[in-house]
Amino acid sequence: MGDAQKLMIAVGGMFAVGFIMVGANKEKSTAELEAESMIRNTAAMREMAGQKCPKAIQDRTGDQVFFPSGTDTDNATYVTMKWVGEKTDHFKTASCTLHVTLGGISHLEIDDKVLIDKKI
Repeated sequence: MGDAQKLMIAVGGMFAVGFIMVGANKEKSTAELEAESMIRNTAAMREMAGQKCPKAIQDRTGDQVFFPSGTDTDNATYVTMKWVGEKTDHFKTASCTLHVTLGGISHLEIDDKVLIDKKI
C-alpha cells in the first residue's frame, strides 16, 4: 500500500470519527428535552398573552397598553399580566390572565371590575 493510499484512509477515518462525535453530542437527555419544552411553552404563553391582553384592554378602555408593570406565571398553564394606567389613561389598573387550556383570556379585570371570568 502506497503513502497516498494510507493518507486517504487516515483522512477518511478522521471524517468518520468526527461524524460519530458530532452525532453522539447531539443526543439530549430527557431532562434537557423537558426543559426546552417548558421554555417553548412559556414563551408561547407570553407571546399569546402579549397579543390578546393589550387588544382586550384597548377594546374596553380605548387606551393602548404596551409593557406590563408585572407578570405572574406558573410556567406551565397560565400567565397573568398587570398594567398601571398613566394620568391620561381611562383606567387605573388592569389585570389579564391567559390560560393555555382555554387558548385565550380567562380573566380580565380593569379597575377592580371583572369583565371576563371563565372557569377552567
